[in-house]
Amino acid sequence: MNTQPSSDTFLNLTRIKNNFWFLGVLLLAFGIVDRSSAAVADNYFSTSDFLQLSLVALLFGAWLYLKPGLSFASFVTPSEETNAFHSASNQDAAYIQTAQKRMQELRDQHLISQKYTLAFPYVCQIYHLLNLKHLEKVHSFSLSNLRVIKVSHFEPTKIGGTLKFQTMLDSPFNALRIWRQPIVEVDLTLHTPYMVELSIPVYNDKRITVIFNVLPLSRDEHQLFIDIYSNLKYPRPLMQMLLHTASCLTLFEDLPYLHKLSERSIHRLVSLNRISDHETMLLFRRFVDLYQSTAESAYPVSATV
Repeated sequence: MNTQPSSDTFLNLTRIKNNFWFLGVLLLAFGIVDRSSAAVADNYFSTSDFLQLSLVALLFGAWLYLKPGLSFASFVTPSEETNAFHSASNQDAAYIQTAQKRMQELRDQHLISQKYTLAFPYVCQIYHLLNLKHLEKVHSFSLSNLRVIKVSHFEPTKIGGTLKFQTMLDSPFNALRIWRQPIVEVDLTLHTPYMVELSIPVYNDKRITVIFNVLPLSRDEHQLFIDIYSNLKYPRPLMQMLLHTASCLTLFEDLPYLHKLSERSIHRLVSLNRISDHETMLLFRRFVDLYQSTAESAYPVSATV
């Protein structure tokens, strides 16, 4: 039986929900900034100002919890795996199991999940995630001019690789100093051609880990799953609100960059193997060496998704 119409309807509804939710995030975030500015404009914080700001903040927190979509781990549960991936190869099924296994290991630290349907080739997202310089250029605002100092270690694996690199908070006023030391060593791991993990040390043995799962829907469209984990002992609701806001902001910064990558025909860049040999591109070069044919075709992992 052909289930494509119902699948298209589901994707369209999901896209509309995500766009509507994202618009609400932007409007409420603007409301918080506007109320905060108004409250301090006259150097007097009145009861009325406090109530208005608290109301907007409460609505913002509630709206973040209404985020549509599920995490990648719950999107394809083991009980659904046979049906959802019946058209996938055995290797693709192994990639799914690798993702589920890693996310299961971090399950107790899970804080938030986000899912987006983006009208860009899947390989654009992978290029973006594995290119270290994007932290400096694309996210210069949200990361307050964070700098990548050097790559300290690179270890290829059978189906990916792990890269360690040092980052520095260049500004003494960088808000990230609340969370971490000025210079830390960050881990970036390519687990599979569809899964990237970013692990950031905070202090002592505490870390924030972000797992990105990218699911190709067609040659020019993909779904991005973002799951964030942490063993920080801050209040969970506060952490969730901050991480949802930060994740939305970074995605908002990503969109123009992904659009430029798609216009530059990233497929052609990969097919001609014109990948920089710079150390900041080591993981993407590893991706191309292992999965050039996958990157060129970028066919869906599953025809039923």
